[in-house]
Amino acid sequence: MPLACKFVVMGVSGCGKSSVGAAVAEGLGIRYIDGDDLHPSENIAKMSRGEPLTDADRAPWLVRVGQRLAETDGPVVIGCSALKRAYRDIIRDHAAESLCFLHLEGSRETLFKRMANRSGHFMPVSLLESQLATLEPPGLDETAITADIDQPFDKLVDALVAKIREGGS
Repeated sequence: MPLACKFVVMGVSGCGKSSVGAAVAEGLGIRYIDGDDLHPSENIAKMSRGEPLTDADRAPWLVRVGQRLAETDGPVVIGCSALKRAYRDIIRDHAAESLCFLHLEGSRETLFKRMANRSGHFMPVSLLESQLATLEPPGLDETAITADIDQPFDKLVDALVAKIREGGS
């Protein structure tokens, strides 16, 4: 996979999409975009109340993520949960170019601890179960790199950057 590919850091809330995404982008010398910033305000309000988003709620956000990828010249990393294949298809359709998904996975316990210990985020711990139930890991026919988050942060980032540079194998 060429470095010119655009990358979507995906996974459930608490997996580290923003921090890992920003660090991977820095390691590659490219731009990072936080997909949470592209959510319509109605989505943020709904999640803040502890209500899971529906597919209809997510659709405009996923379109925005894909459009932002399309509008960005050159390589870029964006954080976006992209939990279902159908969501990744929407992003791919609107990005209109090759994408690689960086799937961050971890145990329920690790994710719960991370969410419980962070402050100032709109996503409450109560929504973790709905996210895990929704998650469809990337299929073998999707361009993706899966990484376990239950390891030191620097090691995780270095491993992702190395896999990207060597073509994702």
